[in-house]
Amino acid sequence: MSSPKKILAAALAALSITACQEPAPRSVIPSKVIHVTQPVARAVEVRDAGAPIAVVPVEVDSLAIATDATNVDHLGRATQLSSEGDVKGALLEARRALFTTPSDVETLSTVAKLARRAGHPELAAEAWGRVAAISPDDALPLIAQARALIQLKDYSGAVTAGREASTRDSGSVEAFQVTGIAQLAMNELAGAIASFEKAVELEPNHGWALNNLGFALLRANKNAQAVISLEHAAEVLPHVAYVQNNLGVALERVGRGDEAKAAYQHAMDLSPKYVKARINAARVAKVTQEPEEVPQVDETMSDMPHPIPEQQ
Repeated sequence: MSSPKKILAAALAALSITACQEPAPRSVIPSKVIHVTQPVARAVEVRDAGAPIAVVPVEVDSLAIATDATNVDHLGRATQLSSEGDVKGALLEARRALFTTPSDVETLSTVAKLARRAGHPELAAEAWGRVAAISPDDALPLIAQARALIQLKDYSGAVTAGREASTRDSGSVEAFQVTGIAQLAMNELAGAIASFEKAVELEPNHGWALNNLGFALLRANKNAQAVISLEHAAEVLPHVAYVQNNLGVALERVGRGDEAKAAYQHAMDLSPKYVKARINAARVAKVTQEPEEVPQVDETMSDMPHPIPEQQ
């Protein structure tokens, strides 16, 4: 009969080979993650005559939550709870499902989507990073990860994810969109303008990209170009108040005061509580009454929200 020491050594050797052959998936883009109070340590028990001798942890998963339940469809329960509006409970069940299937794309995607809805962008960023690592030809997980990183104010990480997404799919408008938004947040105006220009080149009537390009041009004081982009954005998105307001800022900067006033009014008609549009309209009215005054217009009176519809 083999001694306990020999059994333990054999088990450790086998465990070492398995870990080398099947490494745990890692995020393409490093991101902040919430570590569970009791991290999940996957382990092997080495036994002799039915008594546990040693427990050897082999990995720690910051997304999964350990569960002793067997024959429980945690992913199915997550779907049910989500449909009932219990997002937090659904996220908990999805993370339990991940404990038994740590590399399953459907489970990881479910965790990511629920984490975003539950207000945990750090978990979403980590989960989308793992999906991206498992699916090396798919740009969408990286775009979703970049969005989550923007929420976390990790703009550098978002740019990296966005650029990798555009490498995977050079025709993805949203890859260039998310990259431009992150670059703009870092005040990299030349890069942001180039990213938004590429998005518009790919889809000339993409209203959000046109608005964002116009906003970036305003930030760079390229006002005449901003007018062209924002006029087009206003045609594509006639019912979006902040696009009208941005157009008003651009028109006012190039001396087209009456048209700026009309754009501000249109913005207020669409959104009566829109404070920036009201302030801008009041300023234009004052300049009209006192034409000797030079209007002080800066990009803080325009808006570039986060106009990226969720595709995941």
